[in-house]
Amino acid sequence: MTVPQPDVETSAIRKIVWRLVPFLGLMFFINFLDRTAIGFAGPNGMTRDLGLSAAQFGFAAGIFFFGYILLEIPSNLALHKFGARRWLARIMVSWGIVSLLFTFVQDATQLYWLRFLLGIAEAGFFPGAILFLSLWVPARHRAKVLAVFYVAQPLTTVIGAPLASLLIDMNGLFGLAGWRVMFAGVSIPAIIVGIVAYFYLPDTPNDAKWLTPAERDWLNEELAREDRSKSSGGHISGQALRDGRVWTLSLIYFGFIYGLYALGFFLPTIIGGFEAQFGTKFTVMQRGLVTAIPYLPAAVALILWSRDASRRGVRPWHIGLPAILGAMSIPLALTMQSPTATIAVITLTACAIFSALPNFWSFPARFLTGAGAAAGIALINTMGNVAGFAAPYITGAVKDWTGGYVVPMAIVGGFMALSAVLSFIALPRLRAPSAEAGGHSRI
Repeated sequence: MTVPQPDVETSAIRKIVWRLVPFLGLMFFINFLDRTAIGFAGPNGMTRDLGLSAAQFGFAAGIFFFGYILLEIPSNLALHKFGARRWLARIMVSWGIVSLLFTFVQDATQLYWLRFLLGIAEAGFFPGAILFLSLWVPARHRAKVLAVFYVAQPLTTVIGAPLASLLIDMNGLFGLAGWRVMFAGVSIPAIIVGIVAYFYLPDTPNDAKWLTPAERDWLNEELAREDRSKSSGGHISGQALRDGRVWTLSLIYFGFIYGLYALGFFLPTIIGGFEAQFGTKFTVMQRGLVTAIPYLPAAVALILWSRDASRRGVRPWHIGLPAILGAMSIPLALTMQSPTATIAVITLTACAIFSALPNFWSFPARFLTGAGAAAGIALINTMGNVAGFAAPYITGAVKDWTGGYVVPMAIVGGFMALSAVLSFIALPRLRAPSAEAGGHSRI
């Protein structure tokens, strides 16, 4: 194989990072904000206006994932067939339209149906974005590039929580309750960005006019070489779905996403409970700012941890150690005796979850390619979405049953402990392509 000139490799990766990743990150930001907007609406008037119990609120938050799971794998296969530009644009526009309808919801039944339809509309977005990046980024650069993309998720709360609070504070605008204004405000950007995506995103490196011929040739050759080095069968969707490695990764991901959504949907509610627990009073905006606190350090930890993983080559302990920290910290948070200490421990949990996730997604691409990658990545994300339903529903139901969040958060810790054990046992068997080991990205 001809060794490329370093400047060709460096310039190609740098262009991908600057041309594609920020736009995909913006799409991810809007995606995560739309699906978690219910977490901001709940304690700020929605549960009162719609007469929801904690279990009903948890079910409404979680039923989103039924629709998502139903179409997850077919949607990702469609993206592989029709191209990212068309399919990601279609997903964004359709979920924006459904999300806008939350502005007018009148009762729990309507809320359940809209959350279910939102899941159908959004199905395939996240695994599609991961698949899209895997088709553009060689293995040795993937951990760092995925980290740049993934940082949009914690920033959704850093920026999104105050933004949602600002919209909620517009109570009475157009005669709407504040939480209804918030739903309208976070929905419209999805429609706009979805239309832009159709014209902006190239499907393959050959469609990218901003790559030079030398950069395009190097990228195509490098990605083709990696595909040839992967295990046979990894390119066939049916075999990928029966692959034990895919199911093991699915279980690891389940634990992380269980923690992520238990935290994301109920943290605003837990903070709202500080008034009864500690006598602390917050305005709506202050509550949004406090909710955002754990996620800014999480974004920093994500970047630093992923840089270390990129420098050393992603190792199983890059996944397992954060899982251990999350397993210990999330139930510990509720034993703290002040709001400051509680938020500090929750910050450790957020840092743990977000540090692991972008590095985790470098593992499926080690043995999956083509339609097999589309199906396998979708299956892994489907298991995460099972956790996305289970976490808010079980958390809400157990909270109603026990009267507090200590037992629900202990369950969260148990699932993250399972992820830690599987990370150290199973991930060492997934060998990286030779190009990734010891790789160092200069971007």
